[in-house]
Amino acid sequence: MARVVSLINLKGGVAKTTTTVALAETLASQFGKRVLVIDLDPQTNATVMLIGEARWKQLNEKGWTLATLFQDALEPQDKEFNLEKTLQRKVSDVQGAEKVDLLPSSLDLIDVQDKLASAPTGQFYSMTPIDILRLAVKTKVSDYDFVLVDCPPNLGIITLNGLRISEGYVIPTVPDILSTYGIPQIVKRVGNFSKEVAEDIKPIGIVITKFQANSTTHVNVSRNLRKENEPPVFDAVIRQANQLAAAAEFQQSGRRTLKQKYGYQDDLADRFVELTREFLKRMDE
Repeated sequence: MARVVSLINLKGGVAKTTTTVALAETLASQFGKRVLVIDLDPQTNATVMLIGEARWKQLNEKGWTLATLFQDALEPQDKEFNLEKTLQRKVSDVQGAEKVDLLPSSLDLIDVQDKLASAPTGQFYSMTPIDILRLAVKTKVSDYDFVLVDCPPNLGIITLNGLRISEGYVIPTVPDILSTYGIPQIVKRVGNFSKEVAEDIKPIGIVITKFQANSTTHVNVSRNLRKENEPPVFDAVIRQANQLAAAAEFQQSGRRTLKQKYGYQDDLADRFVELTREFLKRMDE
């Protein structure tokens, strides 16, 4: 069975999606893992990062995104979601990362999320809104070693769908006051949700991203996060680098090495390898 992990932060702009995709590509290219990325974020950044905007638009027009899955839950009489057509295979533009697949997102998820609370539960309450994703992908999950879920920056029903299939979660964060403010709320809410669904969804750790060594705030907040020990902070730190933003641009021309994609500045690709190695160790533990 796949190890399923959600990546979440209540604030945007913390390199959550970049961390998700880089982790997926590193697991595949450097460690030979089969990886599925599930993009639940309506911003669709992970989707565009992996397949490009042109291909995403084609899929979106055909309804081959996860928005259709959740729309079906609102109108069960008009089933349109097709898992095989929605699942995009070999999506990464990194050499050796051919084992990365994707379930793409859509901007339409923004409208869908607000309506999900009133979704029909099915005969005999056989399905609740938080089980939509689990029931849809359960036949495919076993095809992978890891499933990484890029969650929206909130704790709404779509995020809970991601957590429902996860055994743990990772919190990428910039080490500043605003980005770390919601971490206790995430831990508390996920803990309560875990008890409610009788699943053990554990905090795997915090990833410090966009770190600037010359920032007193970054240094102090990072130190405080490590002192608290819960959730544990990864030793690997993703420093601020221009290539971190540039990596989000899909290259149609051909595959790149991990270093070409994430840049040579501050050995960014090597830091993602360190993070991935540490992530695997924590998962084994």
